[in-house]
Amino acid sequence: MRTTQRKTLPLGLLFAGSMLLASRAAAQDVTIPVETQHNAIVLQTDAEKHLNMVYLGAKLANTAEYARIQKMYKQADDSGVQNDVYTPSGSASLGEPAITVTHADGNKSLNLAYVSHTVSKVDDDISLLVVTLKDPAYDFEVKLYYKTYFKEDVTEQWSVIKHNEKGIVTLNKYASANLNLKGNTTGGFWLKQYHGNWAMEVQPEEARLTHGIKTIDSKLGTRANLYEHSMFAISLDKPATEDEGKVFYGAMEWSGNFRVDFELDVANNLKIIAGINNAASEYHLKPNTEFTTPAFLYTYSDHGKGDASRKLQSWARKYKIVDGEGSRLTLLNNWESTYFDFNESKLAGLLKDTKKLGVDLFLLDDGWFGNSHPRNGDNAGLGDWQENKQKLPNGISSLVKEAQANGVKFGIWIEPEMVNPASDLYKAHPDWVIKQPNRPEKYFRNQLVLDLANPKVQDFVFGVVDGLFTKNPDLAYIKWDCNAVIYNAYSAYLKKDQSHIYVDYVNGLYNVLKRVRAKYPKVPLMLCSGGGGRVDYGALQYFTEYWPSDNTDPLERVFIQWEYSFFYPAITSSNHVTDWGKQPIKYRVDVAMMGKMGFDIVIGKLSENDLSFCQSALKNYDALKDVIWHGDQYRLASPWDNDAASIMYVNTDKSKAVMFNYLVNNRYGSGSKVPVRLKGLDPNKKYRVKEINLYPGTGSVLGNEDLTFTGDFLMNVGINPEASTYHTSVVLQLEAI
Repeated sequence: MRTTQRKTLPLGLLFAGSMLLASRAAAQDVTIPVETQHNAIVLQTDAEKHLNMVYLGAKLANTAEYARIQKMYKQADDSGVQNDVYTPSGSASLGEPAITVTHADGNKSLNLAYVSHTVSKVDDDISLLVVTLKDPAYDFEVKLYYKTYFKEDVTEQWSVIKHNEKGIVTLNKYASANLNLKGNTTGGFWLKQYHGNWAMEVQPEEARLTHGIKTIDSKLGTRANLYEHSMFAISLDKPATEDEGKVFYGAMEWSGNFRVDFELDVANNLKIIAGINNAASEYHLKPNTEFTTPAFLYTYSDHGKGDASRKLQSWARKYKIVDGEGSRLTLLNNWESTYFDFNESKLAGLLKDTKKLGVDLFLLDDGWFGNSHPRNGDNAGLGDWQENKQKLPNGISSLVKEAQANGVKFGIWIEPEMVNPASDLYKAHPDWVIKQPNRPEKYFRNQLVLDLANPKVQDFVFGVVDGLFTKNPDLAYIKWDCNAVIYNAYSAYLKKDQSHIYVDYVNGLYNVLKRVRAKYPKVPLMLCSGGGGRVDYGALQYFTEYWPSDNTDPLERVFIQWEYSFFYPAITSSNHVTDWGKQPIKYRVDVAMMGKMGFDIVIGKLSENDLSFCQSALKNYDALKDVIWHGDQYRLASPWDNDAASIMYVNTDKSKAVMFNYLVNNRYGSGSKVPVRLKGLDPNKKYRVKEINLYPGTGSVLGNEDLTFTGDFLMNVGINPEASTYHTSVVLQLEAI
């Protein structure tokens, strides 16, 4: 299709054909709306054929009016600020660049002009826009990809960089996305970001952005989200609430070093540049070779944070995580009951406890491997993935058979990216280890990281997984851990290209995971990284679930799970009942039910009532797990602002719901004082409300009445769950009648 003056070419379900092509024509503006069900991004060329991002927000009813946006802002803004769709450095753009290069001749300037764009329909929900930009002076090209999910209002964006210069071009910075938000109000922009550490993941902070550049980033190499997370929310005008306000959610799909820049310019516009962290990571690009950045994921809502999070959760279940619309296994883990001290006899008892408890699977954690360097602590054995003959003389296969004899499945823990210096692998292949040749080794948890930039190391790591399944075809679950960061970064394999290590490591990891998933597409894999150090959609596309934190204190987990829920669906959150914390078993179980439940306790030490409660709660969970895993989530009362936290899940046809309530402040007189208004119900339906997960010998906070309310009443008046020092957690089930 030939572009005419101010021709509007929308992206999304507006396209009837499978592909449209807009070619460049002199002195013509090209307008490209990138539309989803409720939102739009608008790209438009200017007189110099630079492509600008001129709008991000609610979709306009009249698509022809998108072409008028840039003129409106030019009339209001005489500052000369540019809104490049992908800001280059060294030419006419003066803001923070999305891309900086050193050409083969040493020149560091770059100018990117619009050439063309194509749009293809992947299916009824997904469209792909590809925009081609080129430097008029150099044979250098950038293609911008926008993959839109129409019904979910989600966009994935990435860039592909290529050149045909006479020599190597150095990529000094290479972002995935460059977005521009217009500062058309006095309220400004409010950034909600996350920091943390081991056992203190996803601690939120929210503040108004001031002029200049705010950067969140990671330089850890692995466990990249340990201190800072690449996920964030930007509220426009004022901090968005759960149900009100304009909010933009973004996150990198990348499991390594990331960088997100927020630049508030002199005209009060906000530029967001997100991608791989370019620190110590200049990339040398040969002629006619493509460099593809990871995707940056985002959505927008003008109905608050709850609506935005439900969009992301729905998208993730449908498109990103493995078997997101399927089922999950409940499990019993041995870690906190045995740590490294176990043998076949102990494990046989735990396998019987697995059946007795009523869960689906037994998970054998760390400590099962190593002979020359037995894994009796965290200082030896990593890399030597053969069964420890003293602990397991009959091998893993006998445990798999024993599990089957008890009517349960068997899973196992691995940490295949890592190595202890005390291991046969380290002695045989010191060149496989990331470490500086002329500096003392520096350890994180007594271990070093294997060099996944090396294809031979990739083969080894894949072989660890493949070998377990080859020897044990009935193995049903893998917990994949990653406990160390990268110190003294150096790859013997990369030789002179040492600045590639942080990028090539992650791509090497993804190559391994792709091979695992190609051969074992449905096997459940838990993503763990010393807790939540690697929770991102770059990794999660290969896993069924993640481990939010090693902190399993249920009170702490209320806060941790609350914050993760803004970006990840409940089906992905592995929540285990442990002995951490001072709360009763009921509270611990109720908290774990808000996701994929598991247990990490000694069943034999439970009292008769505690065991009976756990068994009964598992039956309740089995009846409600589909609502929790696949339903819409509504956060009702925040643990940060109230004595009691409330959260609920509602199934698609609004016929069933479950409401979780937890006391988070047990000072005298604290608790639920007023009714909590529910959300997501059908106002015209009647719902029977019943308390479940009652501890033996206790009564319901609702009394003995068979309570029935309309959805209208529950959403406008509410119900008081009476979470208090007497009832520290209350779970209510709602069924339409």
